[in-house]
Amino acid sequence: MQPRELIDTAAVPGGEELRLYRRGADFMIVLDRNELMSTRMNGSEEALATMTCDRLGARPAPALLIGGYGMGFTLRAALGRLGADARVTVAELVPQIVAWARGPMAELTASCLDDPRVRLIERDVALAIAEAPGAYDAILLDVDNGPDGLTRQDNDRLYTAQGLAAARRALRPGGVLAIWSAGPDPAFTRRLAQAGFAVEEVAVRARQNGKGPRHVIWFAARSH
Repeated sequence: MQPRELIDTAAVPGGEELRLYRRGADFMIVLDRNELMSTRMNGSEEALATMTCDRLGARPAPALLIGGYGMGFTLRAALGRLGADARVTVAELVPQIVAWARGPMAELTASCLDDPRVRLIERDVALAIAEAPGAYDAILLDVDNGPDGLTRQDNDRLYTAQGLAAARRALRPGGVLAIWSAGPDPAFTRRLAQAGFAVEEVAVRARQNGKGPRHVIWFAARSH
């Protein structure tokens, strides 16, 4: 097997160091011994976008907030489903992630960050949520490893009762909070329901071909 080549490192504010590796044509972002994301497994990240857009239906000029750029799979999948009148805000806390997207992974990025529908903000998505009541039709969170985080302790606040209440306030009526996770979390499912959402939990395979580990996406709808 071809060895991994370390391309760069990035400091996570208040968290651990991320490392970007390349092996052949594949890229992977690693934290300690955990592979957080990889170009080989992107099916569930794309499903986060496509399944959310399906649930929104054909509403005019939808506004979406994506928390965590990662490798851009969710953003590119959303842009592929949305019309020209859509607006997508991407909140990415780690500037180096954006530099990687525009640098060594520019071919993978496919200019999605330059799409006129996209607004990139380099800040904590929790702040973007708190400052925008009633602003979004959907909030898509692929932050850390889900409710059971790895990279940064402050990410946990997104998944607390207070964090979920803030997300609900930031949604328009009928809006959807979609959350990616590496695995199930029954306590979190209950917390979503207690926050006033109608909750749907979906298991999605990590790979586009329907293989690989099972990841979880929660779709939490605001009814009013």
